[in-house]
Amino acid sequence: MTLGKEELGSGERDAADDYVPSQRRRDRERYKRARARRATAIGALSTLVTAVVLYLVVVSAPGWPRTKETFFDPGYAREALPKVLEGLWLNVRLLLICGAAVLVLGMLIAVARTLRGPVFFPLRFLAAAYTDFFRGLPLIINLMIVVLGVPALRLQGVTVDPVLLGGTALTLTYSAYVAEVFRAGIESVHPSQRAAARSLGLSNRQALRYVVLPQAVRRQVPPLLNDLVSLQKDTGLVSIGGAVDAVRAADIIVGRSLNYTPYIVAGLVFVALTIPMTRFTDWVTARMDRRQAQGGAI
Repeated sequence: MTLGKEELGSGERDAADDYVPSQRRRDRERYKRARARRATAIGALSTLVTAVVLYLVVVSAPGWPRTKETFFDPGYAREALPKVLEGLWLNVRLLLICGAAVLVLGMLIAVARTLRGPVFFPLRFLAAAYTDFFRGLPLIINLMIVVLGVPALRLQGVTVDPVLLGGTALTLTYSAYVAEVFRAGIESVHPSQRAAARSLGLSNRQALRYVVLPQAVRRQVPPLLNDLVSLQKDTGLVSIGGAVDAVRAADIIVGRSLNYTPYIVAGLVFVALTIPMTRFTDWVTARMDRRQAQGGAI
């Protein structure tokens, strides 16, 4: 019997190897390839035409020579690039440290907001007040209050380092946004999941840890990555306290030369740093959408 199955399986494999698509299928595949090539060619042509039109509009503007000299000077660009890259290392470190702190604090706040029972009302109230306050407070004002206000208090043992204070302000603001993302993920998990976990003997805390949170976090990966992309850009705001990051390094050269090319260099460096994470976020989002469309676990 086993031999017969093996022979049958071998015959099926041979039949699969000898499969020849029909003429209709070959025509359909040929049409799809031709359509894809046509769409690619049209897209490339339209992009080229748009770029040429924009270039002609910009270079034909009356103030273009002065703008080119002020914002696109190659000499100042070469001078600014090494200093901007040196300052960028501070932005990267802030992203890594603040990003980890934001995820942890945001998760704790989200869990506090979803605790059940009247005994946890004060905790839920404080968590809701925290998210409402820091989501409504502009980040730039939060940075000014923390970076400039805390040193003015002259508290013993409290740092006056603008990098640490700026990172604290970023963490306070972004943890409020991330907390709402986590809370949305927790509330999106169907109550039957928690009920099934409880029926298996898990406590409320164990059901939250092993059943609810893994599903909630997995569902909220794309918006979490978007928040990290925004945090990556906003690390440049710590320069308002005097921290020499990429933006401040460019600002020093601008203040000395009165030429704004270093700002363009710093902006392009941030764009180059942000694009890979943005594309990764798009890839994760598309992948999860495909899995959801196919009925897979999300």
